[in-house]
Amino acid sequence: MESIIKMNQGDTKWSIRHKVWNYLEEKHLASFPRPVHNRIPNFKGALEACGKVSLLEVFTKTAAVKVGPDKPLEGVRLTALQARKTLLVPTPRLRTGLFNRIIPPKGATKQELRVCSTSQGIKDFSVPIGLDDKVQVDLVIVGSVAVSEKGYRIGKGEGFTDLEYALMAYMGAVSESTTVVTIVHDCQVMDIPEVLIESHDLTVDFILTPTRIIKTKCKHPKPQGIIWSKLHTEVLKKIPILKTLRTLEQEAGKDVALKTTPAGADGTKKSKELKWQPDCYPKAELQCECLASEGDKCAAFEHKFPKSPVTTVYLSGFPAGLHASQLKCLLREQEAVPL
Repeated sequence: MESIIKMNQGDTKWSIRHKVWNYLEEKHLASFPRPVHNRIPNFKGALEACGKVSLLEVFTKTAAVKVGPDKPLEGVRLTALQARKTLLVPTPRLRTGLFNRIIPPKGATKQELRVCSTSQGIKDFSVPIGLDDKVQVDLVIVGSVAVSEKGYRIGKGEGFTDLEYALMAYMGAVSESTTVVTIVHDCQVMDIPEVLIESHDLTVDFILTPTRIIKTKCKHPKPQGIIWSKLHTEVLKKIPILKTLRTLEQEAGKDVALKTTPAGADGTKKSKELKWQPDCYPKAELQCECLASEGDKCAAFEHKFPKSPVTTVYLSGFPAGLHASQLKCLLREQEAVPL
């Protein structure tokens, strides 16, 4: 199937990322949180794409599923909890460990499971899993910015997904038989030159979109451990678990020499060169009026609430499917604190 987003000769990972982010925003395919730039983008149809995971044979057979923390994967986390799978999620930015297990309240209702699948639920209902814990993961589900039908994946540029998988390989949690799935919008499936894929990059076996299930048959090997030459000392300072692991591997006589150039220097520079123009971003079309008292309507405002005390706010023009979390975000942008 031909890519929706056109590629040019000489495209880099960063130029591909920005093409995808821009396209999702300009074509009104992006969903909260917005803008999608520098994120694993949430998109319209994410729930439909997530729902296809239950059609995969590996999902029905597996006992444990590791799912990324990103917003577009929320539907998969809920599906895993509803299917009574062991749900593992990465520790945010790997600051305190590798990943956590979500443990819902005993006898949790569907609504409580839904809460557990959110970013807040990950914070409130999880317990840490250490490097020494014996965990076997047959299915790993990750977010992507772009992916090809050959299984080549591009993330948001921070490398945490690749590191997480490499750490799981180190602890024996994943093996050659582990299946990796990504969930994206159809427009994020594009031709990615193989030359851009490096030894530490995680590839995928299945791609789920709102309209398709793509089996990639990717032959590119997945990371089987940490490639220290790809890391800089700055990364070790931010991720203590890597520092511990490096000491262990050094004592075992392995080569743990680090990268000499500053971490992310090239990517940061390229990202700034390709900086997105915010005027492309379609603002929320909620209309707001302040009601200071009954029968006394203040003038409608565009950006901020008036300084006079306001007890009631009237909102109209809600887009279909607006979530409470999105509404709260919009209110905060107007300097109103939702209760």
